[in-house]
Amino acid sequence: MMRGSNFFLTATIFFSRKHDSQCHVWNEDVLVCSCNYITDKEIREVITNLLDEDCWQLIVPAKVYHAMEKRGRCCGCFPNVVDIIIQTTEEYHARRHSTETEIFDFMSRLKQFHEENRRADIERRQKGHRAA
Repeated sequence: MMRGSNFFLTATIFFSRKHDSQCHVWNEDVLVCSCNYITDKEIREVITNLLDEDCWQLIVPAKVYHAMEKRGRCCGCFPNVVDIIIQTTEEYHARRHSTETEIFDFMSRLKQFHEENRRADIERRQKGHRAA
């Protein structure tokens, strides 16, 4: 550890329980992004703030980083950030007591978003749309 430094590194310890497919974090104040020195707690706070603005919006790692005025550098942390987004969103809606109708509406909007982006990806891959 360097003198005068305000940064510290901790080991990230993930574990799964038997018959449980979810990955759990041992310590909530774990360094998730070593490029930007972002902790699990900071990411959860940003996600909660985004959900408070619109609880049915689609949250992706880039949106979280943008809200923190950071950017993904190596992006190796993005799979862990996705897991944190999913877990935090599920906990948020459990506390909010969201109805099945609201969840179904969100899932249909998410499916529509996915299909629209999938069509755009296919169009970019066709020979007629190639730039070079």
